[in-house]
Parts: sequence; structure tokens; C-alpha cells
Amino acid sequence: MKRRKYQSLVEQIVLSAAKQQGDFTKTAELATELLHQTLGLCDASVWAFDAELASQFRVAHFGAALAGADVLRPSAIKELPRYLAELSSRRQIDAANTLDDPRLAELTGSYFAVRGVLASLDVPIRINGRVEGVLCLERCEAGNWADSEIYLATQVADQLALALATRNTYEGEEKLSLFKSAVEQSDQVCMLINLHTEMVEYVNRAHGLITRVPREKVVGRTLRQLDFFKQQPRIAEDVLGQIFRGQSAKGEVQLNRYDGSEYWLKYHASQFVTERGNYYVLVTCEDSTEQQNYQQELERLAWRCSLTGLYNRLHFNRVLERTLKGQLLLIDLVGFKRFNDTYGHEQGDVLLMEMARRLRHFSDINKATEIARVGSDEFAILLPGDKPQTEIEFLSNRLYQHLAMPVLIGREQVDPKPAMAIVDIGAVANLVAPLTCADIALQYAKKKQGTAIQFFNSALLSAFKDDAQIERDLHSAIRGRQFELYYQPLRDLQHDRYTGAEALIRWHHPKKGVLYPGAFIDIAEQSGLITAIGSWVLEAACRQLNLWQHHNLDISMHVNVSARQFFSGNLYEQVWQLLTRYRLKPRTLILEITETELMEDIRYATNLCQELSELGVGLAIDDFGTGYSSMRYLKQFPISKIKIDRSFISDLTVSRESREIVSAIIAMAKALNLSLTAEGVETPEQEAFLAANLCHQAQGFLYSPALREADFCRFIGSLRPESLH
Repeated sequence: MKRRKYQSLVEQIVLSAAKQQGDFTKTAELATELLHQTLGLCDASVWAFDAELASQFRVAHFGAALAGADVLRPSAIKELPRYLAELSSRRQIDAANTLDDPRLAELTGSYFAVRGVLASLDVPIRINGRVEGVLCLERCEAGNWADSEIYLATQVADQLALALATRNTYEGEEKLSLFKSAVEQSDQVCMLINLHTEMVEYVNRAHGLITRVPREKVVGRTLRQLDFFKQQPRIAEDVLGQIFRGQSAKGEVQLNRYDGSEYWLKYHASQFVTERGNYYVLVTCEDSTEQQNYQQELERLAWRCSLTGLYNRLHFNRVLERTLKGQLLLIDLVGFKRFNDTYGHEQGDVLLMEMARRLRHFSDINKATEIARVGSDEFAILLPGDKPQTEIEFLSNRLYQHLAMPVLIGREQVDPKPAMAIVDIGAVANLVAPLTCADIALQYAKKKQGTAIQFFNSALLSAFKDDAQIERDLHSAIRGRQFELYYQPLRDLQHDRYTGAEALIRWHHPKKGVLYPGAFIDIAEQSGLITAIGSWVLEAACRQLNLWQHHNLDISMHVNVSARQFFSGNLYEQVWQLLTRYRLKPRTLILEITETELMEDIRYATNLCQELSELGVGLAIDDFGTGYSSMRYLKQFPISKIKIDRSFISDLTVSRESREIVSAIIAMAKALNLSLTAEGVETPEQEAFLAANLCHQAQGFLYSPALREADFCRFIGSLRPESLH
């Protein structure tokens, strides 16, 4: 009974109008519907593959709604190499359980499991032995497929293959006619060459339009009479060799017409065999002169800095990757961002162009192979060859002095501050990328006083690796609460009492013991971790200040704020929340920021300082005298305190200049009605000078180093330590 029913199904497909007319899609729709109804499937579908067996698309399907019914098989059949190999080598893939059948492993998790399909039968649709698609039958229950079911599926797949072949034949005849017309109308050259005779048997009209050589002077001639072989014989012979080896050849050549004009020709040549076994070459060409000119202009724009005309970082990196010896010089303009903000971007561009001019002059004299602008204010130079260290030192110092010479911009005379790193490329070629080494050395150069030149060496690399380890450890420290605040007392010199404390962070490193800020703050700044650390410090200090105020300890808390934290955009919100949460007395929380950091963005800094001041927060300029602030900006900022940098205090008793500077700072603070604190006081003589000149406060080892909270309370003698817990 089943056999008769199955035979009837096949006959319906064979006799259908869709099958007779070669309508593959409608034949597939009929087949899937009949198979679904006859075999009790949950889904039946037909998939077709493209000519390269790279992608597939669903032609038809019929089935009930399933879980994950909208999930399709991958469209890229090439992503299923094992499955495709099984289809190509077998008559069918009959899986009793899709979840453990290794042949379907590539489809199990992403398709079968999602849709709840447990049994599948996939039969390839073949034409002349080539897989053109697949008939897929699916069931929601596991179980073996009967031989009669498999036989039926293969018969239906054969009928689908016949329908597809009929369609292809019809399409082929139409396409051949269209192809002949299209080739003649094409703007691309199309040429057929008989490989046995090496004669040109056909060329379309585009050849004459592009090369200006009439068709009749080409057809019937040997290929070696073509302009390609006459003008580019080496390339032409290479191409011919590839063709004879059965390979495709493509490329681009520059040729000359008989009138002397030049043009570019992009070609592609491939061998094919006719049904009668004759070997031919199909050559297609197009005029790519415009494209070549455009590409050359694009490359010029892509590899050059539009402002300075120097090569850019992309081009420089490509050259540097192929460079095995020589010297890499990396130059940075220190403080360029501040210059830009102060004088404007137009003036900044003028400065950059002048630096580029000076670098080109140096490059021309010393025969540098490459010179590039690799950052907003960074330049790089490649010096070829193995020059002795003494010569490199001489050249780098001469370049440094040349770059540091004053520049006249408008009516302003500007003194550039270059920093330079030098890397021996041959010495680091197998260790670290030269540009990375230069970046490391440049960071050290920027910290130097005077001539900021730094040669890269193994010690710097070792320090860089140590810093990288510190950065990794900082992540653990933040998560593991390894930080603690110490407090250094501030003494009122006029009333002989302690009136403040500066909160200073200490890191209890699990291997290195207690680390001071100098060992990790710079690394935290560079890595961006300083924001998280700064937030913790600020909250811990506010919590401690609240505790002291709860026990009636009249004292102010000084907290250092990093530039990144200050300009993060959420400092105001954080401070407001802490003041609200801990109910701190007005002006008892004092935030300290260095004057150099404050000057990075004057407008933003002014607005933020004003907002913080309105919250009742005191603001202090730390390390005063070492930065770039001026009287105009000091008047502009709503600051309440200045802290004199310890460098002026350390030699106060032996240096007349330091005494004069400190006296001037004290007089300025008095004129501006600002509180004044001297840092780093270590001797009674220093204290006596400061007190005599009416400096308000002092801190330093003369009084006490930074102490843990309990020791700090015992030191100032105001509260018993146990009462604070």
C-alpha cells in the first residue's frame, strides 16, 4: 500500500506542469507539501547552492509551526565543510538522532536543537554528479528512516534535479544570446585566444575604443603582436606562463598608444576548455587610467599630513616595520595642549608647521630616510645606517637645540619645549616594537630638567615592565582594599596649634610592603586607575573627618585631587554627595590640585572651582611656584589657600633666592587674602623664617611624618584613639 502511495506521489511530481516547464521553485513547493503530508514530517524543505558551493538559500518548505521555527540553516554552506563533504560523497544523510550524529555536528546546536528536530533525512540534488542543492526532511521524534522512505526521498530529489536542469537549459540558451549582445556593447575589452595556435580569434569593439587599434588589425594575428607583448614583454611572458600552467592571471600595466598618449589597462586572463577539448584563453581588460590617477592621489592624501606635508603615522609604521637597523628619533612638544588652549588652534598649527620645517631641514642635511608627524604634537625621524653613539649624541643635541630656538608667531615670541627619545632599531628589533620603545623613553625625557633627551636602554625596558606589573597589581589593590590613609598634621605658626591634616595614601602591597604614592601614583594616572583610587581617597577622608567632627575635633582635612579626577566631569556630583552624606562643616574639606593641572583647561577649572566653593569646599593650589599660573588666574580662581612647594623650603636657610621667592609668595598671598601653607619644613630655622614672615601654616618632618589614624590622634593629643572607633 505504501509503495503504491509513494509511487503516486512521484508521478504527481513528474506529471506536474511545473516540472515539465522547468519551474524549479514550484516543483520544490509541490514536492515539500506532498512529502510532508505523506511521511508525517514536521518540516520538509528544499535548499539550493550557488555555483561555488559557498552559500545556500531556501527555495521552498512546508511544515507545522515549530519551536524556533524562524531559525534557518546557515546561509554560508562553506561554513559547514563536513556536512557538505558528506552530501558530496553519499546518496543521503539519514540521521535517526540529530543530537548525536557526528555528520550533523555543525548544525546540531544552532539549528536542530533550537527547532526541536530529532530525526532528519537530507538527500543531495545532483546534476551530472555535482551537488546543486539538498532536499531536507525533518521529524520531531527520533527514529530510523525506513528504506522505502529513503527511496522515495531519493526519487523526489532526482525529479527536482531534472526540473533544475531543464530550467538551466532554458536559461542557458537565453543567456548565450544575451551574452553575445552584452559583450559587443561592453565597455570592457573581451578577447578570445586559441592556446594551440596562439591566435586571436575574437575581440569586441571596446578594444578599438580603448587602444585605438582597429579590430581587423588584431583578429587573426598572434598574441605576440599585441601591444602588451611589445611594450611589456617580461610581464606578458610571465602571464602566458601562468596561463599554460592552468592558472588565472591578473594585473595592471601602463601602455602607450600610437599617438603617444599613455593609459593604464587592468587585465584578467584565464584558461578554459571547450566541450570539444580545445584550449582557449579569455582575456578581459578595462581602462583604469582614471582609477590609477585617483588612487595615486588617494595614497598621497592617505600617507601625508595635510597640515605639515610630512608623512603620517600610517606610512611611517609601514616603513618602520621593514627597517632592521638605524636610529629612530621621536620628538614631542611638551605643553603643546596648553599652548593651543592659550593661543588658539591657528597659532598651534603655525607652531607645528615651523617644527616640521625645522625637521625637514635637519632631515635634508643628515639624509634621514623618513620624517613623519605621528601624533598631534609628535614627530618621528629615521636615521639610516649604523652610526657611532658619539655621532648620534651630537646629531640629537644639535636637532634639540634647533627645535628649542624661539619661534615668532604674530607678535609673540614662543619658546618651544621639545622632548626627544632615541632608539637603536637594531638593538631592539627582536625584543619590542621600536615605536613602543621610543614612547617609553619619551616619557622619561619629559620628566628631565634642562635638555630633555633620553636614549632607550634595557634599564628603561625593565622599569617599563615593572610599571606594567604595578598596574596589574593596582587592579587587585582596588578590589582587595589594600589602601590606607595616613594623615600629616598642619601646624598654625601664629597660634602654635595643629589645625589640619593632609590625607596621604599608602598601599599595603602583599609582596613589597607599604608603598608610598611616588611608587604608583604616576602609573595610576597613566592607566586611568587614578579616578577609582581618588574616589576612594576622597570618601575615606570625608568619613574620617566626619568621625573627628563628631568627637568635636576642630580640624580641616586636605585631600589631593588628580588632574584626571578633577576634569572627569563628575567631581562636583561626588563631593556634593559626600558633603550631604557626612554632614561636614563648611570649609573643613579642602581639595588640593597642582597649579600645572589647574591650567590644563582654565575655563572648565574656573567654573568647577566656583561651584565647589559654593558648596562650602576649600580649594588649595598645591606645589605652588613650580607651574605656570599667573596673578591674573590666581585672582580668577576662587581658591582659599596656597601651598608653597617644598623645593623652595628645603634650602631656605642657605639660598637667598629661595628666601626672596618665599617672601614674595607670602606677600602675594597676603595681598590676595589667601591662606598660606609651607610644605616640607624640617628645621627650626626654616620654621622661624616662615613664622617671622607671617606664613600661616607649615607641615613637614619637623612636626611629624604622615601617621596612621590612631597615631595621628595620639600625636595631636585631642582625643583618645579608642574614642574614635
